Amino acid sequence: MIRIAAAALASTALLAGPLVAQDNAEEVAAAALESAPVWDGHNDVPIQLRSRMGNVINDFDFVDTLDTQTATRAAMHSDIVRLRQGKVGAQWWSVYVSPSQTEPEAVQATIEQIDVTKRLIAANPGALQLALTADDVEAAMENGKIASLMGMEGGHSIGNSLAVLRQMYEMGARYMTLTHGRTLDWADSATDKPRHGGLNAFGMDVVREMNRIGMMVDLSHVSEEAMHDALDVAGAPVIFSHSGARAVTGHLRNVPDSVLKRLPENGGVLMVVALPWFITEDLRQHAANRTAEQARLEALLPGLPDEVAAGLAKWDAENRPPVSTIEDMADHIDHIRDVAGIDHIGIGGDYDGMPTGPVGMEDVTGYPALFVELAKRGYSQADLEKISSRNMMRAMRAAEAYAESRKNMAPIEYPAGASRDEES
Repeated sequence: MIRIAAAALASTALLAGPLVAQDNAEEVAAAALESAPVWDGHNDVPIQLRSRMGNVINDFDFVDTLDTQTATRAAMHSDIVRLRQGKVGAQWWSVYVSPSQTEPEAVQATIEQIDVTKRLIAANPGALQLALTADDVEAAMENGKIASLMGMEGGHSIGNSLAVLRQMYEMGARYMTLTHGRTLDWADSATDKPRHGGLNAFGMDVVREMNRIGMMVDLSHVSEEAMHDALDVAGAPVIFSHSGARAVTGHLRNVPDSVLKRLPENGGVLMVVALPWFITEDLRQHAANRTAEQARLEALLPGLPDEVAAGLAKWDAENRPPVSTIEDMADHIDHIRDVAGIDHIGIGGDYDGMPTGPVGMEDVTGYPALFVELAKRGYSQADLEKISSRNMMRAMRAAEAYAESRKNMAPIEYPAGASRDEES
């Protein structure tokens, strides 16, 4: 009887354990986010200002943007009220412009996006504070403001010029994603045909010069080979501003284990994205199957677009897309922790650059729910604080320290107008 009672008590304890953890999870997550608010790696509000308003924002109310919904477009994901609800204390605003533009056009457009982002920050001084250094981020958080940093998304923004890169830094850009969706004269994109086997010689010098001046190297969007090439020459921590783990979801935008294993030596941070097709493998497979069905219908029914549309509508009705969840995003964080370690994880939502986040994280208010899920999985308050902002703070301070150690080095020079599209 004693043995039976003991076994029953042990069984009850096993069942009660997770429930206790669940009860405490909200408290652990709340304490972590109070101590170390989210430092988000990527938000596309600036391109929303360009596409929706042509950057005419003098009368734009960023306190509440729910009224931006139109007949053809959903409301924006971000505003001051919702960033506060989401416990966001620092935000990398992406000054993205389309890589389909010519490079001179892209350089001009990037400057315009830096301008509109600075004007948005200046127009909301009670909530936003421009940050150019890690100390600025810390000061803004202490002041109860959302530290606002700027990052370029794609090397097309510098027009093959290290001089332009340096001037973008002077204007306030503090990271650059080496590519977006297009392979450049010096760097291969993850989602375009490769030309260089990663980075060519100029591409490696772009990384070196970014390190020298203190601009963080962002490896989201680049090919696996380019990730390795950048890590080979980087003297400062790299970031992935909005990516997932490829072992969990096989999208080429995600980071393979071969790269994750190198993050501890580099000190870099993978900021986990919330974009459903990057974090939910079933959803990625569904999208591929739909594309294949459309191609099949177009091959069977050439010149009959109405019948193709009807066939695709029938397929959609019979093949509902899977749901992306907070648990899916947490699975990526688990994997990165297992391969690279807790010191190399951050958050990079990609809000306002995607249709929606996962269920429960549809907009920037969802971060606390993610941290509750992580707490349920056994992440400590210290772990959560590292993920929310402390890892990013450490990486930026290290990049600044590296630049300080190189302050007496001369800039890397190339002849003006010379080709950068050379073999590695």
